[in-house]
Formats: sequence, C-alpha cells, structure tokens
Amino acid sequence: MWAPGEDVARLTYFGLFALQHRGQESAGIAVSDGEHVLVYKELGLVSQVFDEATLATLQGHLGIGHTRYSTTGSTTWENAQPVFKTEGGRSLALGHNGNLVNTAELAAQVPRREGATTDSDLVASLLARELPGRELGEAALEVLPRLRGAFCFVFIDERSLYAARDPHGLRPLSIGRIPGGFVVASETCALDIVGATFVRDVEPGELVRIDERGLSSERFAQAPRRALCVFEFVYLARADSRLLGRTIHEVRRELGRRLAREAPAEADLVIPVPDTAVSAAQGYAEASGIPYGEGLMKNRYVGRTFIEPAQSLRELGVKLKLNPIPDAIRGRRLVVVDDSIVRGTTTRQIVQALREAGAAEVHARITCPPIRWPCFYGIDMSTRSELVASDLSVEQVRAFVGADSLGYLSLEGMIAATGSPAEAFCRACFDGEYPVPVPEEAGKFLLEHPTRS
Repeated sequence: MWAPGEDVARLTYFGLFALQHRGQESAGIAVSDGEHVLVYKELGLVSQVFDEATLATLQGHLGIGHTRYSTTGSTTWENAQPVFKTEGGRSLALGHNGNLVNTAELAAQVPRREGATTDSDLVASLLARELPGRELGEAALEVLPRLRGAFCFVFIDERSLYAARDPHGLRPLSIGRIPGGFVVASETCALDIVGATFVRDVEPGELVRIDERGLSSERFAQAPRRALCVFEFVYLARADSRLLGRTIHEVRRELGRRLAREAPAEADLVIPVPDTAVSAAQGYAEASGIPYGEGLMKNRYVGRTFIEPAQSLRELGVKLKLNPIPDAIRGRRLVVVDDSIVRGTTTRQIVQALREAGAAEVHARITCPPIRWPCFYGIDMSTRSELVASDLSVEQVRAFVGADSLGYLSLEGMIAATGSPAEAFCRACFDGEYPVPVPEEAGKFLLEHPTRS
C-alpha cells in the first residue's frame, strides 16, 4: 500500500485479516517513512501477531503485509515474511505468494548461510545484490526474468512500492485505488475491507511501481499463454472476491448446479462442508430440487485444516473445526457437498461423524475432478503419494472415505462454470499438464537439505 497521510500499518493489518484464509502460519508487516524500512513479523494468526502497541510503532506512508502458507521451507520465524534485506545502506522488504520451481538453480547464485530456507528469501537476496547504484525497480528487472514458477511479489524500499506477477499469472494480484494512493492485494476482498476501488489486475509478466510519481509499469517477460490456478475458484479464494470478472460465490454456485446435473443423488437434504462449499451446495440444491440446510457447524476460530503443515495437525483440526448438528441430519439421506478431496482423511472423518450423528445415508459430492497430480506452484501437495485419488479409482476413494456414493464434477464442467476457456487456467493437479516445467529436485524442504556445498 502506498498512501501518504493514512495509517498504512493499520490499513495493511485490516487487509491481512481479509487474507487470513490464504495463510495461517505467520504474519508480518513492513513499513517505510521515506527514510527507513521497519519490519515486524511473528508466527501465528494476524490477531495474535499484532496489537495496538505494535501497530503504533509501524509508522510510514507505504507498506506491505503477508500471511504465510508454507510451500517451501519449514514453519519458523526466520521463514516468516516480509523478508528483509539491506545492502550498501539500502533496504528492501518482500512478500511472496506462490512457489518457484528453479529454487536450486537460484540457490547456487547466493552464498549459503544459516537461517531462512525459502525461495522468497533467495529472491530478496538476489534483489539486494543488484540494488547498489540503482533503483529497486531496475534491480527487479534484472532478477524477475530469471525466476521460474508461480510468484506474486509485493516489495518496498525506502520510497517506492512494487508489485510483480509471474508470466503465466498463476496466482492472482489486483490493484485498487484509495484517495491519494494505491493498494495491491492477492484478492479483491482485501481491497474492499480498506475501502479501495478495484482498478485492474497486475498483468502476467508485469512489474508495477507506485510512489509519488504515480503508477507506472514495465513488462519483464511474456509467456505463451496465461495459466491462472483454477483451484483459486474451487477452494483458495474467498467467496466475496472477484477473479476474471466474476465473483467466486457465483462461480461456486454454478459448480454446484453442474455437479447436481452430472452426479445426481436421491436424498432428503443438501448440506455443505463450510465454508468454501456453501455457495456450491446452494447451487446443487437449486438445480436438484433437494432442500438446502446446515448439518455441520463450523468453529470459525479454527483455521483451514488443508493448509496445516502436518498431517497430524490436519486430523486434529478437523475434529476441532466441524461438528454435526444431530437434530438436522438424524434419519436423513444427505448430499454432502465439498470443494475437493486431497488426502481423503478430512472427508473420511466428516462422513464418519455424520453417520455417528444419525445420518441414514451420506452421498459425497465434490465440486472439482479427482486431484491426481501434485502442485508445485503454491499449494502444499507436492507428491503423488499424498493424493488419495492419484492411484485409486472413484469407487476405491468412495470406499476409503466411507460414503454411500461419491461423485466428482468433470474437468469440462468445472472449467465451464468459470466462464473462461480451459486455456486460461493451470489445471495441472487434475490433468498433469504443467505450464511451467518442474525439475526433479523440486520439493518443500529443498533448501534445508541442499546438495550444494
């Protein structure tokens, strides 16, 4: 955010609340007053990391914030963002959404040191090395073309705010306008919460600079095609955000309508697995004529279990997060609509809990196709062994999760619901076609167990 005269730290804090669903391991804010860059970051949720006293120390007219979901490197304070670097009396802070696939190649260009083990830290180090004697934007134009994979960066020096998006546009990044300034965010819901008006998306392969000179941009790379992650529509983005001109809520309703036509069920009640499947369950009920209702109560003070860093935490998180409503489901045949099945353990626990609460039948319906291929672009499912559908048939997955029936939405139906052509998306986790080639050595803990000396 670049907003002279505004309480930038507090507005950034509000924006991070809107983006808490994208990462729950750590949070941080960096601000500049034109002369010094100050960073505060810590492990935990936004509400745990910041308080009034902390925010009061973060004075400046430009700043960035970050909530971390780790896809490279462990959950440690050193790996929390924004990353901070100094070189030759200059400072920079950087936040990163996405995941690079040429991390090993980049690591060979930076002297090995203890501490942070993320691709984000590597990029900040590369930028810092290019910084002496030039503007940060010039340094970025040297570094960005060398990066491969998914990245949306926001970064600042003492005077300017920058934003960049990878050439395929794998992750979203939007620009908003507030009186006297600009805001850049991973989702439009964060623009809404700070009162910003949506201007446009940062284009794939574009570097944007914002400062007292206004907004300017340069293109640093061009890709053969765009490849926005289609899983943003299915799961990652918040329902009130907009992507490609449509609200996530409406796309998910359409996912549910198409799912009802492709995978009908004889049932008494349609219930969602809250919160990401609520819109889709409403669409399923609308198209099927089966009444919609709530059968699972969500504790909204528990984070997303899918993006917990360890399987044991995911399983505990499911029990804490979702609890059946016995009076609503006892003796009824249920259609349970969920966004996806990744590892299968969450779905299995939900089905079991619904049966124990008295459900007569449980018919699982999923708003995307089976996830059979790992993601290397910013979702923590980097091996096929983690994916229950990678080598099991739909019937075998049904048996594993314990449902009476299981139905997935087809790839064609999912794409059609977005209103955009298949060529606009990365669909690799569903069809194995990766828009950016992935080297064999890619992995979450690559920098913690390096092969270089």
